[in-house]
Amino acid sequence: MGKEFSITPRPVPRVETRYRRIVTPLPHPESVATLERLRRFEPLSMRGQPPLVWDRAENIFVFDKYGNRWLDWSGGVLVANAGHGATEVKQAILDQVHSGLIYNYVFPSEERAALVECLAGFAPEGLKKVFLLTTGAEAVECAIKLSRAHGLKAGGKRKIGIVGFQRGFHGRTLGAQQAGGIPGQKAWIINEDPAILNAPFPDGYWQTDTGFETFLKALERRGLTPADIAGVVMETYQGVGPDFAPAEYVRRLAGWCREHRVALVFDEVQAGFGRTGRFWAFEHYGVTPDLICCGKGISGSLPLSAVIGGAEIMDQFLPGSMTSTQSGNPVCCAAALASIRKIVNENLTANAARLEPVLREGLEKIQRRHPDVIGHATARGLVGGLQTVKSGRKEADADLAHDIVERCFHKGLLMFAPVGAWGQTVKIGPPLTIPGEALEEGLTVLSEAVDEAVAAMDKINSGRSSKTTRRVGSGVDA
Repeated sequence: MGKEFSITPRPVPRVETRYRRIVTPLPHPESVATLERLRRFEPLSMRGQPPLVWDRAENIFVFDKYGNRWLDWSGGVLVANAGHGATEVKQAILDQVHSGLIYNYVFPSEERAALVECLAGFAPEGLKKVFLLTTGAEAVECAIKLSRAHGLKAGGKRKIGIVGFQRGFHGRTLGAQQAGGIPGQKAWIINEDPAILNAPFPDGYWQTDTGFETFLKALERRGLTPADIAGVVMETYQGVGPDFAPAEYVRRLAGWCREHRVALVFDEVQAGFGRTGRFWAFEHYGVTPDLICCGKGISGSLPLSAVIGGAEIMDQFLPGSMTSTQSGNPVCCAAALASIRKIVNENLTANAARLEPVLREGLEKIQRRHPDVIGHATARGLVGGLQTVKSGRKEADADLAHDIVERCFHKGLLMFAPVGAWGQTVKIGPPLTIPGEALEEGLTVLSEAVDEAVAAMDKINSGRSSKTTRRVGSGVDA
């Protein structure tokens, strides 16, 4: 992980289709000054994405200033569920700005009231309290806080444990990264909370034992019992895949949480608002959590997130003691209301469900052609991924994933940098407005990029093998 894309302009083949247009070197030479300025004034960590200086984004497209147009398979980062720059969302933002109210701290506003009522309307029965925040990580931090506070009431000072999952990701703040299960992302913490642990995530590939007993054994290894656990925080699907747990596993987990008064938290930050072909991804499991964390696709644009839960958990803190500086910003609320209405009115959730077989079969076809290096291919709704491995081994190959993403970028198909515990996943998350024809074109481009990247890798490996053979042969002759 952490590999940069080159910002040196290079000639690439011209592309001109209904959904893609590449007519200049990439990155465009005139954009390099902006890229260099960003490198000069931003931290190294911000250099990870393909070097495209966005000029504008519309529906399923991203444009630069120089005549190039990409078919966007990033969705920003699974944000633009309703499409980039949706007319309804832009108009709602403009109307709110022109209304004269663009900020009001947590003083009451009609905009905030409308959004929390809207979100409560989409939540399961019993989860009708909504707390608005800014980012997904902030929502997860809040859920951890609420879970622990509830645990203290339910079982005293002993009941504070939080269980996350290996390879999980919940954000980049202190609590979120400890609940997450990517070791390299939390090595900086050193003094980790001993009451936070990670259980194996039953994805069926990296963790082949998908039985619920793996969860119970993880607690036993730490010397913990249900009396020690306040909350379980689980991505509804692990973003590093995307990987879903078996439904039976999740049902047993939900039952265990109910039996032992443990808060079950589903992190829907990248999964919610229609992404998986259901409005909430946890609907695939047939269970109801105690807390829902959501964000990203909530507004299709502006920073906003939410925690949704029942009164018993949500109403634990006294007036004024659990707020946020930007909670329910009226402009963000207006954008979210417009975005959610568009998702519902245009039935974009159903579009994601309808196109799931196309995406899944396209990815599986690529895997079948390269089974030695594409270890795992998954899709649900309009989120999918290819996990790259070293040839013939279950060992992540971040370099191959990086090369695939870069080749797609040069062909006019835009994805964000590889993700995953080891940077091995080529992640796909287009706007939910994408038509089937565009999805199929993107799959053709991705397939070409994988073919080329694998061929290039084979050529490099063949050259290394040839050099080794020559060196060994010389030694024997001597």
